[in-house]
Amino acid sequence: MNERPEVPEVQADVVARVLEAAERRSSDYAIFPARGSVLTPTPAHDGDQFDLADRQALRRVAGLSTELEDVTEVEYRQLRLERVVLIGVYSQGNMTDAENSMRELAALAETAGAQVLDGLLQRRPNPDPSTYFGRGKAEELRDTVKVLGADTVIADSELAPSQRRALEDIVKVKVIDRTAVILDIFSQHAKSREGKAQVELAQLEYLLPRLRGWGDSMSRQAGGQVGGAGAGMGSRGPGETKIELDRRRIHTRMSKLRKQIVAMKPARDAKRANRKRNEVPSVAIVGYTNAGKSSLLNRITRAGVLVENALFATLDSTVRKYETGDGRSFTLADTVGFVRNLPHQLVEAFRSTLEETADADVLVHVVDASHPDPGAQLSTVRNVVGEVGARGIPELVVFNKSDLASPDERLVLRGLEPSAVFVSARTGEGIDELLERISELLPRPRHEVRALVPFNRGDLVALVHERGQMLETTYEEGGTLLHALVGSEDRAALEPFLI
Repeated sequence: MNERPEVPEVQADVVARVLEAAERRSSDYAIFPARGSVLTPTPAHDGDQFDLADRQALRRVAGLSTELEDVTEVEYRQLRLERVVLIGVYSQGNMTDAENSMRELAALAETAGAQVLDGLLQRRPNPDPSTYFGRGKAEELRDTVKVLGADTVIADSELAPSQRRALEDIVKVKVIDRTAVILDIFSQHAKSREGKAQVELAQLEYLLPRLRGWGDSMSRQAGGQVGGAGAGMGSRGPGETKIELDRRRIHTRMSKLRKQIVAMKPARDAKRANRKRNEVPSVAIVGYTNAGKSSLLNRITRAGVLVENALFATLDSTVRKYETGDGRSFTLADTVGFVRNLPHQLVEAFRSTLEETADADVLVHVVDASHPDPGAQLSTVRNVVGEVGARGIPELVVFNKSDLASPDERLVLRGLEPSAVFVSARTGEGIDELLERISELLPRPRHEVRALVPFNRGDLVALVHERGQMLETTYEEGGTLLHALVGSEDRAALEPFLI
């Protein structure tokens, strides 16, 4: 049996002091006996009154945590997804449209980085001018939000600043609208310098009337001999309030952004003028967001454009060159997608990008064949196309994702657009027919020429092959005999050799 080791004298003194201190701490508090007797703790001194375990423990105080500030937006969304509840108002007979719009809002929210918990619809002729949902229903919404643990409510229409504030006061969580969600997605996906400037301009235009403050009653700008009720004496302050300063800075920033966007315009105009001078026809791919426009461009031209099953994955125009079956060159441009109730701030801010649509010779209107409401997609896109002044351009409707549509659904789609083309960017179905239809719609060179081009001017022959339409080529002793359709500029270059 092992004997207990002998404790050194110094260590024994330390142990004795520790035990003595422990006995002193325990005697500082009397142990409460059973119920019925009265005994109160009698502290002997003011120090060392907390238990060691309690002193070393860390207690988290709920509600005092702050978000991390040193992470990127993507990292933040990976750390914590917003939990949202969707709300909407519909009138009698529009239940189906309201549900489709709510599903689209759910897709928008998920694309923006949120987790959708529930969606609530209320039938009423018009949204309540005060709280959007009505006082009673807003209180029911508050209870739903509390039960689900949501931290954001998203309305399926644009809220007035007063509606948003009143609804937030009731539900006690952040309230935003459809426009704010779309702007958030655009800010995440903008990559080019121009795209970022356009998105920031749209965000500031949306934010400006929604700044919160005390209003004119707390303004500190008034001073001197100011007329009007309540102005003059007592209104002279030291300067601008916070909200007035924010408003002025926003106006200054918006002015700077507009100048930047205007300064970028000459580069686009130069490229577009070069294509027009060379008489290269242009085709613009337009359509609803997530209809498969970028996938179609990649299938045709192998452009390598980002393709993602998300709304507004493409914000910057991509232009690629392609040739028809008979050798005519044309450009194919991918454009930003549209959505129902597209905020007017975005239409205005992206007007420079949408100029690619207005200057096109042919519009390839892509529609998602698997969408529950393709008719609404068609009308929405056509409305936006009309806003940018492209309504008179020849249009070719293309039902993409046709591999996901049943024969019955195809029959319904054919009834919507009898002359449409059914394609699938994934399987390649209908791509050849699409290119043939584009070739038929493209403007042809106006001038028919016959020219005997010397063999040492092969550059002119190559020019006709590239930009014109070659009808016949024969080789004679004096050179190459061309029979072709060409543009005005190419006809001028061939003038010395015309026969």
